[in-house]
Amino acid sequence: MADPTPPLIDAHAHVFARTLALAPDRRYAPQADAPLEDYLGHLDAHGLGAGVLIQPSFLGTDNGYMLDAIRQAPNRLRGVAVVDEHAAPAELERLARGGIVGIRLNLIGQPLPLLDQGGWPRLLACLRALDWHVEVHVEAARLSAIVGPLRAAQCRVVVDHFGRPAPALGAADPGFRWLLEAARDDGVWVKLSGAYRNGSEPAGPAARQAARLLIEHAGPDRLVWGSDWPHTQHPGVTYAQTFQALADWIGDIDLRLRILAANPSRCFAF
Repeated sequence: MADPTPPLIDAHAHVFARTLALAPDRRYAPQADAPLEDYLGHLDAHGLGAGVLIQPSFLGTDNGYMLDAIRQAPNRLRGVAVVDEHAAPAELERLARGGIVGIRLNLIGQPLPLLDQGGWPRLLACLRALDWHVEVHVEAARLSAIVGPLRAAQCRVVVDHFGRPAPALGAADPGFRWLLEAARDDGVWVKLSGAYRNGSEPAGPAARQAARLLIEHAGPDRLVWGSDWPHTQHPGVTYAQTFQALADWIGDIDLRLRILAANPSRCFAF
C-alpha cells in the first residue's frame, strides 16, 4: 500500500540553460545554467521529495524546457507556466497534461494587466476550470491592485516572496500589511521564499517577523516554502541557507512540516 504521507516540497525553483532563446523584453539574463540534475541533487541532499518549477521571466512564454524537466521526474515535479493572455484552451490543457498547475504573472517593473479586457476573462475562466492558481510576483505596494481583481474573478492566488515588501519598510510596508488581511481569505496563499530579494539576508529578523505575522494573521495552512534556487541575481546565496532559513523563521517543528508538506501538497496537486 502506498505511503499517504506527502513528501517535503520545495515550492519555488527554476531550471534553465543559457543557450535557450531569451525573451526580448527580459529584465536580465542568467549568468549560469541551472540544470535539472543539480536541482534534484539539492532536493535529495536536504531530504525533500518534490519541487515546483517556476517558468523564469527571461524565457517568456516558451515553457518547453520546464516541461521537459517535468517529464524526466513526473512524480517529483509540478510546474507553473507563463502564458499569453490569448492562450488557447487546448494549449492550457496540453500544459496541464505536462504537469503544469498554474500560471505566473511576474509583474516586477511591468504594468498590471487589465483583467476585464482582451483575452483575460476567457483565460481566467479556463484557469478556474482547470483548478489552476495564479502566482503573483509584484511589489507589495501594488499587491491589492492585482490580487483583489483576481480574487473577484474567483481565481486562487499564490503570492511570491513574502509579497515583496519594500526593503526600507519591511513588515511595516502598507502593501504587506494589506497582505496580512488578504491572506485570511482561503483563496490566497503566500510563499515564504526569496527573503534576500526584500533586502534581507537569506534568514534574518525582517523575514522572521514577516513569517510570524503571516502565521498570526492568516494562520499557517496556506503558507508554503520555496528555495528560489538558483537564486538568480543573488549568486552568494546557497540552497542550504534557504532551507535553514525556514527553521530560523519558524521554530515549531509541526508548523514547519505543514508548510513543507501538507500545504504545498494541496496547493500544487501532488
